Amino acid sequence: MVCLHAGEKQTSMTQKARTPGRYGIEEIEASQLEAWPNSNPERDYVTHLEIPEFTCLCPRSGFPDFATITVDYVPDQSVVELKSLKLYINKYRNRQISHEAATNQILDDLVALLSPRWMRVVGDFTVRGNIKTIIFAEYSRPDYKGPRPEYRRYMPTM
Repeated sequence: MVCLHAGEKQTSMTQKARTPGRYGIEEIEASQLEAWPNSNPERDYVTHLEIPEFTCLCPRSGFPDFATITVDYVPDQSVVELKSLKLYINKYRNRQISHEAATNQILDDLVALLSPRWMRVVGDFTVRGNIKTIIFAEYSRPDYKGPRPEYRRYMPTM
């Protein structure tokens, strides 16, 4: 018989017991970006991802910055596993980093993980101090000649 305290859930023997109010933080802290096999590596196709709830902290003031991160890429042998991407992005919420550094770091980390044929990461930050900032960072293999779609957001903007 298993005895559970109020608010606890039973877990399998392979899972760690979740502490209410902490397990999300612990999962984010322990997470790693993961690659997943591309089911169609013979084809050039574009994967479009929109992450509308990106947050980080201004390195100067410590105030929060908010953005939609858009990732477009043409995979080769691997694609990004989406839950690992979500947790990776959530690691930025308490990190003091500039708009430019955040966008470029996301690109660098995804390129290192996936070795895509082509990738673009866009950080579309909300207005702050009456200034709208959009950062475009791009990677391409030297011999890549495939699709490079024009930047576009598909989710409705607020």
